[in-house]
Amino acid sequence: MPFREPPTSAAWQHVDARCGFEVVIVHPGERGYRLEGTTTAVEADEAWAVGYAIVVDERWQTVTAEVSGRSADGARDLVMRTDGRGRWQVDGRHLPELDGCMDVDLESSAFTNALPVHRLRLAVGDEAAAPAAYVRAADLGVERLEQRYRRLADSSGRQRYHYSAPGFGFECELVYDASGLVLDYPGIATRAT
Repeated sequence: MPFREPPTSAAWQHVDARCGFEVVIVHPGERGYRLEGTTTAVEADEAWAVGYAIVVDERWQTVTAEVSGRSADGARDLVMRTDGRGRWQVDGRHLPELDGCMDVDLESSAFTNALPVHRLRLAVGDEAAAPAAYVRAADLGVERLEQRYRRLADSSGRQRYHYSAPGFGFECELVYDASGLVLDYPGIATRAT
């Protein structure tokens, strides 16, 4: 079943890994969406805030991402652009280690797990690699993150995926609402609205 249009806003309570809150505002455009969000959190006794503006095309493929971070260590800003074929520029510089990544994934965000699910449109039982340009919350460092999504049988009208990020030794089951936004991200966040 295809996803419905996303709501104009959504929010998540971050739990376990950090204590915090994330809000995203969705702006539809002629050829996709502009997704503006902020996460504020405390993690390992350090407070930080990350703001983002991500533009995706009509296929939910990332076009640009502007990310700003604030912590006791200071303020940082980052501009990321992709050519649509998996080549990325970060602050105007090509990072070849990101070649082949089609999505941006923010460590600070539960929302960004919606991007590959929308883009891949997997049928039940199908799976796919979804390497991402991963942005760290604390310092906005950018690295490649290998990920896999396997679509499980729907439950109560909600899509479910087995998610794994082998580099972190992490895997879980993600549950999405009818708009393709994550409802439950075990150990990370739960949907507040």
